[in-house]
Amino acid sequence: MGVLENFDRWQEFLGDQVNKAHAMGMSEDQVTAVAKKMGDYLANKVDPKNEQERLLKELWDVGDDQDRMALARMMIRMSEHQVH
Repeated sequence: MGVLENFDRWQEFLGDQVNKAHAMGMSEDQVTAVAKKMGDYLANKVDPKNEQERLLKELWDVGDDQDRMALARMMIRMSEHQVH
């Protein structure tokens, strides 16, 4: 099962990547910018695999750049709370 097929695995993967980025010295703004680029890619190139991804895609699609940055920031925060 791929990372995108299970939302819990996706959150865990994202949390791990965020932790690595912080360990490399990236600021919260830099991490958010990367997460937004990843969100743009996923929204344009990857079909949602579950209900959570469909909801995120719908929110991404109706939002403007500021909304998408906020959503990316919230996803980062949510993933950080999932990593133990």
